[in-house]
Amino acid sequence: MLDLRSVVQDFDGVERKLARRGEGAVAALRPVREMAARRRELNVAMEGMKKRQSEANARVGQLMRTDKAAGEAARAEARAVSDQVKAAEEELRQVEAAIEKVLLLVPNLPHDSVPDGKDEKDNVVVRTWGEKPKLEFAPRPHWELGEALGILEWPQAAKISGARFTISKGAAARMERALAAFFVDVHVSRGYREVLPPYLVTAETMTGTGQLPKFEEDLFRTQGETPLYLIPTAEVPVTNMHRDEIFEGSDLPISYCAWSPCFRAEAGAAGKDTRGLIRQHQFHKVELVKFARAEESQAELEKMVEDAQEVLRRLGLHHRVVQLCAGDMGFSAVKTYDLEVWLPGQDAYREISSCSSCDDFQARRIRVRYRGEGGKPRLAHTLNGSGVAIGRTVVAILEQWQQADGTVVVPEALRPYMGGLERIVPERFPRGVER
Repeated sequence: MLDLRSVVQDFDGVERKLARRGEGAVAALRPVREMAARRRELNVAMEGMKKRQSEANARVGQLMRTDKAAGEAARAEARAVSDQVKAAEEELRQVEAAIEKVLLLVPNLPHDSVPDGKDEKDNVVVRTWGEKPKLEFAPRPHWELGEALGILEWPQAAKISGARFTISKGAAARMERALAAFFVDVHVSRGYREVLPPYLVTAETMTGTGQLPKFEEDLFRTQGETPLYLIPTAEVPVTNMHRDEIFEGSDLPISYCAWSPCFRAEAGAAGKDTRGLIRQHQFHKVELVKFARAEESQAELEKMVEDAQEVLRRLGLHHRVVQLCAGDMGFSAVKTYDLEVWLPGQDAYREISSCSSCDDFQARRIRVRYRGEGGKPRLAHTLNGSGVAIGRTVVAILEQWQQADGTVVVPEALRPYMGGLERIVPERFPRGVER
């Protein structure tokens, strides 16, 4: 959430920065200008009222000793002023609540280093790693490979859960489990602390990282007197772990990694990526989360991108790092890098990780602070990124490591996690006859 004081001090400047995200971001902020002006008027008026109230109370004591009638009149005046103060305080409370409600829907301000642009066409390729696999045959997309190998199943998943679900079988199921362990091991070796968070969280927790109230339609939630939400990413519970806490500055940065399932309604994705594993209602991911001092957050973002790249490098997966333009960034981010892996079966790069710094945008919502210079508390900066999406890594391995005979080579770094398996060959799972 943006800082109201900073917004009021330079409303035009904040609008100009938001305009880099698009007109919608500016429109979201616009109601605050009038409400902030009313808030300022009420604060000024209350100062005058409280001064009159104090003066009236002083006169009551003096007059009651010399002129009781005049004292009663002064007391009535003091009560009237007190009622005015209470009414102004109530209006101020309502105005401030309305301002906060609006600010919860306003996205973060882009960092100065973020390129201008409207959408993904304006994103900037920063670097690439490795070379595109040179396949001497027509590469197949992962959904064809998965079906031919008997390890990815969509009709059965649709029968039990509907669209956008997959059953992984045999080598594919084992690979998901292996990748989760492999990713966590790599990140722990690079200084992250492993946590296993809850998968159901409160509305307050979702609000803390920016999923609510803006993205309610993208979430799954339970029913009942106090509904809980299925997490769309482990970023949500892990970032909220330190809500209402103050760290010593020397404790930061703190780095966490967490494996979890993720649940997304994909409300705005009708008709997109309907085949395969790219866009599912349920998938697995290893998430990276950091808490940093303000002056170090951008450097920590660069480290996080390197950490996410490391697992792809060890798997021998050709990929590139792309910096997102202002118009393509997520709601809470000030700066974002996407890692895009090459999928020869689709002749395209696809996102496999997104790493973002959020500055103090989330920390203001959840009140995570640290003691800065002189011991004065200040808001921490939060960062998050995929380290990386597991299902999409299965996709990348199937497509980049596919062979002409339809088998798939298991990357060497992953073999110890798969019982030494070197190659995925067709598997047969018994099927009954539909009746």
